[in-house]
Amino acid sequence: MRTALSLGIGYGQALVAAFQFLTRLPIPFRFEYTETICRRSVIFYPLVGAVIGLLLSFAGAGLLHIVPVLPAACLLLVLWVGLTGGLHLDGLMDTADGILSHRPREQMLEIMKDSRVGAMGVIVCVLQLLLKFALLYALLSSAKWPAASLLLAVVPIWSRWFMSVGIQGWPYARRESGMGSFYQSVGLKHVYAGLVLGMALTAAWMWAGNQIIPDIPNEWPAIQGLAWQYIAAFPLLTFCCGYGIAAYLAHKLGGLTGDTYGALNELLETVLLLAVILLFH
Repeated sequence: MRTALSLGIGYGQALVAAFQFLTRLPIPFRFEYTETICRRSVIFYPLVGAVIGLLLSFAGAGLLHIVPVLPAACLLLVLWVGLTGGLHLDGLMDTADGILSHRPREQMLEIMKDSRVGAMGVIVCVLQLLLKFALLYALLSSAKWPAASLLLAVVPIWSRWFMSVGIQGWPYARRESGMGSFYQSVGLKHVYAGLVLGMALTAAWMWAGNQIIPDIPNEWPAIQGLAWQYIAAFPLLTFCCGYGIAAYLAHKLGGLTGDTYGALNELLETVLLLAVILLFH
């Protein structure tokens, strides 16, 4: 009984750690992060993504009843960035500064460690936000928005799941120990557990959305009878695109870092959003 209770507390702390690290949602619990807690927390990354996705989906629906599509898309993007405190955008900017400097590997890592943002980081960040805004605008203005909102909610689930793949699949690029070293014991079992959780959350949300959104039956022809294919397609597309990006970054840097994990999340969110747009275009 004591072992089961201890295990439950341990995984509960890992769940809280996942939300505290990946979001700015107010969670009052405080405890010391250990390697075990950090390792287990990656299992819950898809759940963090699901909460973010649901908030975005409901916020998008609400904004469309208050303001026109253009400001709705802008406000939804502000919410998206605000929910994470710009954590992943910061990683994308640092990664862009390093990779696009075209310097030797060690110098790239030093540039990424610098708290100052360079020109390439700013350029990539602006382009990323512009593309994300355009995709959100296209999604919100779609005649099939009720059905599309289901898939919008799924996007953050899979971009965050691939962060665990990146942590497990490639070595940590920096020699010095830091917070990133706490995650180096992440194993395949944690990745697979996150995969199962992500698929369960995707299936549950698509089923629930079909029940609670009255317009879905009329809009469903685009995806009617294909729900299970989408449940499989999201992780497959995420893995294929994420693997290519991660392999390139690891080749340039000799591994991955915390910044590149954030960059992977940002880029994969955009790729998956684009896939949703192409589906409903």
